[in-house]
Amino acid sequence: VDIISRFRSAKKIKAVQESVLLEKNDILIGTHSLLNNDIYLKNIGLLVIDEEHRFGVRQKEKIKCFKEGVDVLSMSATPIPRSLNLALSGIYSISLLQSPPLMRMPIITRVDYFRDELLRDAISFEVDRGGQVYFVHNDIQSIEHITDRIRGLFPMLQVMFIHGQEPPSEVERKMGLFISATVSVLVCTSIIEAGIDVPNANCIIINNSHLFGLSQLYQIRGRVGRSHRQAYAYL
Repeated sequence: VDIISRFRSAKKIKAVQESVLLEKNDILIGTHSLLNNDIYLKNIGLLVIDEEHRFGVRQKEKIKCFKEGVDVLSMSATPIPRSLNLALSGIYSISLLQSPPLMRMPIITRVDYFRDELLRDAISFEVDRGGQVYFVHNDIQSIEHITDRIRGLFPMLQVMFIHGQEPPSEVERKMGLFISATVSVLVCTSIIEAGIDVPNANCIIINNSHLFGLSQLYQIRGRVGRSHRQAYAYL
């Protein structure tokens, strides 16, 4: 089993490619970049697409090109009109998981104005019960300013920011600190939209939520409520 992503060095990627060419690899896990190099598609029998809503038309067209003789399983928790239409018309077969995991509770969601009082109440409540908080601010230019503002409200807490233009090693280091509960509040861009699972983080505050699409909000809100604890989302 091997991985392809921007976090891997050129040397590691070359070794993976050689392994694929020698047919020593059984399962290859990776980002969109898997579709951009024909080496990875050599001898492919099954393609599993997780978070299908993150794939654009161009990538889906690319999949169509080599789809002959390949089984494709697409998965998403976000309804995708085009895929639903294909499923309902019988072109795709569809399976629905409609029972949530045991002990999972619906996320309590509020729409409110940006206020320091709201931040104080929401963050204090979560931290006091031993949890952690995501603060989503999707603007890299002002992310440091908003982080300093939260630090001013909570001088005793560890507050850190993270965004996609930072070096991969720095992103990995900061996420490691958040996962290990060293950091209480993670100020972040939509970089956390998919694939992040921190059961101890059960409060998310999404700033300027009107600038996000519905499927994005649905995904970002889904970063909390991943344990038996009641989760809260503030838009």
